[in-house]
Amino acid sequence: MRIDIITVLPEMLESPLGCSILKRAQDKGLAQLVVHNLRDYTTNRHRKVDDYPFGGDAGMVMQVEPVDRCIAALKAERHYDEVIFTAPDGEVFNQRMANQLSMLENIIILCGHYKGIDYRIREHLITREISVGDYVLTGGEMPAAIIADAIVRLIPGAIGDEQSALTDSFQDNLLEPPIYTRPADYNGWRVPDILLSGHEARIAQWKHEQALERTRRLRPDLLQD
Repeated sequence: MRIDIITVLPEMLESPLGCSILKRAQDKGLAQLVVHNLRDYTTNRHRKVDDYPFGGDAGMVMQVEPVDRCIAALKAERHYDEVIFTAPDGEVFNQRMANQLSMLENIIILCGHYKGIDYRIREHLITREISVGDYVLTGGEMPAAIIADAIVRLIPGAIGDEQSALTDSFQDNLLEPPIYTRPADYNGWRVPDILLSGHEARIAQWKHEQALERTRRLRPDLLQD
């Protein structure tokens, strides 16, 4: 899989895209994460990518031309399954969406910045708009990193124990059950006896019951889907 990220602040993505599972996936050749500086696609000597909005609103707006030039250059090299814009008013990102996107081959993610982007970009160049929550960030770089991380970790081979990803929270619309490790008794805080029993069927049933209980208590909305 290849993910191309377009941004005005490429330095913001250096660390999150170069560590842990994302780094290992790239080292193994399972994923390719490429960051593009939008300023490289401007036609003015100041490499300016924004301007004042029509209508007199406050703030600055990302211009359509450099975005169009960048996306066109990428599309000239390969086919892209989705061109995603990270926007607070997009569809809310979830595990089901991450699963779907992880099956694709090539994705572009455009990071918004300033007051927003010229709406013509959304009308003519973007195929999907994704939000990571009902709040506003300085730019779309962190949401892009979140989306990339959630997608890449699902690629077979990215995680050493692939079963681990399949039992994560939200994979089956349930939160993850409680998990424990050694020691079994710490300061009188004991691990539930069932987990020490070695009885796989009963342990599986306990985990399912705990997942249901935690979901009903913490995220009842997940059980309504």
